[in-house]
Amino acid sequence: MTLSSLPTEPQFSFLAFLSKCVRKLDFPLSVGFLILAGLAFIQQDQAAESIDFTLDALIGILPFLLLSVGLAAGLKTTGADQIVARVFEGRPLQAIAMASLFGALSPFCSCGVIPIVAGLLAAGVPIAPVLAFCIASPIMDPQMFVLTAASLGMEFTIVKTVAAVGMGLMTGYTTLLISRSGALENALKPMAQPSCGTSACGAPSVSEAQIKWAFWQEKPRNLLFVQEAGKSAWFLGRWLAFAFLLESLMIAFLPGEMIATWLGDSSFFALPAAVILGVPAYLNGFAAIPLIRGLIDLGMSPATGLTFMLAGSVTSIPAAVAVWSIAKPKLFALYLFFAASGSFLSGLFYMLWLS
Repeated sequence: MTLSSLPTEPQFSFLAFLSKCVRKLDFPLSVGFLILAGLAFIQQDQAAESIDFTLDALIGILPFLLLSVGLAAGLKTTGADQIVARVFEGRPLQAIAMASLFGALSPFCSCGVIPIVAGLLAAGVPIAPVLAFCIASPIMDPQMFVLTAASLGMEFTIVKTVAAVGMGLMTGYTTLLISRSGALENALKPMAQPSCGTSACGAPSVSEAQIKWAFWQEKPRNLLFVQEAGKSAWFLGRWLAFAFLLESLMIAFLPGEMIATWLGDSSFFALPAAVILGVPAYLNGFAAIPLIRGLIDLGMSPATGLTFMLAGSVTSIPAAVAVWSIAKPKLFALYLFFAASGSFLSGLFYMLWLS
């Protein structure tokens, strides 16, 4: 064998193998594995803690995950998603108001409703009410309402609920004006773009005009339900795992004590600081309650606490990652803008009302 006959490249390349894994696992899981690999090399204890935290969080949200996946698949299988799309069509003002109100009062977390939101967007529901719902949903739910009222008082809780609805309305109506100018054309990722119809996309054919609530009585609809449930579960599961992994890192490297130190000032400048800290930093809505209670007891303005809770809730890592999974950068940037400006304005109005 001559030297020229030897292969110039190995048959098996680690980079090629890694690239294949990334394509197979998609962005959230591949990046998540890279993060864990880096942690295992640099800080093994944190890698183990992050894995435990992610698994515990996934197990804790599993009932809501199964419910949301079942609802999303059910909407598609029965054809009810087309009903919702037709109800929203031509009535954007009412749709935005209902989306904001329902988002502030619904028991679903922002991650849990993403497969439903993606299904509604695919069915043709306009972006404006959907984005209003995504803004209002993570701020308040019935359980959080009770816990917030018990710890921070009914006045603070009602103001927070009103702020959730108000931020949803501001987001929805402003997005409606922007979308009418054509600036939000092609702003959705393929998962959430309007579908071409079930049969044309390779799924079992179900007529859009025929609504079948007892879908289990028809074999094609059963097959469609399984396909849609599996697709939604895989889509949401991998993004949730990635979101909870990032959350564990934020909790580890940006503890609540550090945030408490930076937000202790009750001056007007504390409001922008609360937005700046709240937008990138994740603090679970339930975990924020005792922290804000302690800061208010130490003299921090309730308006500052409200601003931080709003900004942190809307842009929490699970909520932001969920929106990022269906929105292209320009729509995601708009989402962050509404989260920051809505939180600041809500805190400012609350401060003026208190004074």
